Amino acid sequence: MKIALLQMNGGIDPAVNAAVVVSAVADAVGQGAEVLFTPEMSNMLDRDRKRAAEKIACEEDDVFLAEVRKAARQHGISVHIGSLAVDHGDGKWRNRSILIDNTGKVRAHYDKIHLFDVELGGGDNWRESSVYKAGAHVVLSDIAGQRLGFSICYDIRFPALYRKLAEAKADIIAIPAAFTVPTGEAHWHVLLRARAIETSSFVIAAAQCGMHEDGRKTYGHSLVVDPWGRVLHDGGQEPGLAVVELDMEQIEKVRQRLPSLANAREIEDYTVS
Repeated sequence: MKIALLQMNGGIDPAVNAAVVVSAVADAVGQGAEVLFTPEMSNMLDRDRKRAAEKIACEEDDVFLAEVRKAARQHGISVHIGSLAVDHGDGKWRNRSILIDNTGKVRAHYDKIHLFDVELGGGDNWRESSVYKAGAHVVLSDIAGQRLGFSICYDIRFPALYRKLAEAKADIIAIPAAFTVPTGEAHWHVLLRARAIETSSFVIAAAQCGMHEDGRKTYGHSLVVDPWGRVLHDGGQEPGLAVVELDMEQIEKVRQRLPSLANAREIEDYTVS
């Protein structure tokens, strides 16, 4: 199975970002990919929430989504949009992954469960819960003959979610992101490899990179990791498209060789002495 992943330096204009993704759709198809994966906040990366609010729409009216659906249909490729900021009409936005099939139909969506609320010091504070509402459901969908599990960025730090995806027999897990540089340098590679190893699944993590129009800087290094924890692709720090071939037979081979999923037991209680 060939997949493509897009590393982006997303800006504040959804139309500009849509053009980047639509171009990547055509390039991915030209290189034989069956599915294209894009980063978190593919439609718009803007920390100015007042300015962003003028461009965030509900899913049905989102121009970015409409353009990508059209491109998927025209080129006959599935697209996993890492996430969009969408309006839900209840006073809070959603950080939402959307899977589009090769006919342009929306097959599934997932709202980010774990929201990043932190004070990093030096005035660099993030409080996603002030404008976003957390999702509540684990999501999987079958695409291109494989079972895809959904997650977004900060979810990577919560292994219980990935345990659920593994129990549901995910073959591939998407972890699109817009990681900060300090946390990326410290934790990105090790966490992604850990999620692949513990689930015996392929992990595909399309990422934002570089200095962005809104002033933030993201880590990049889009990764593809196989079920044994080997890094098959590292996107470095520059925008670009990569196509990677996945040997799906590795999943069963790894699960037979190291049957941690089959050997797992429920732990019901603990003691402190």
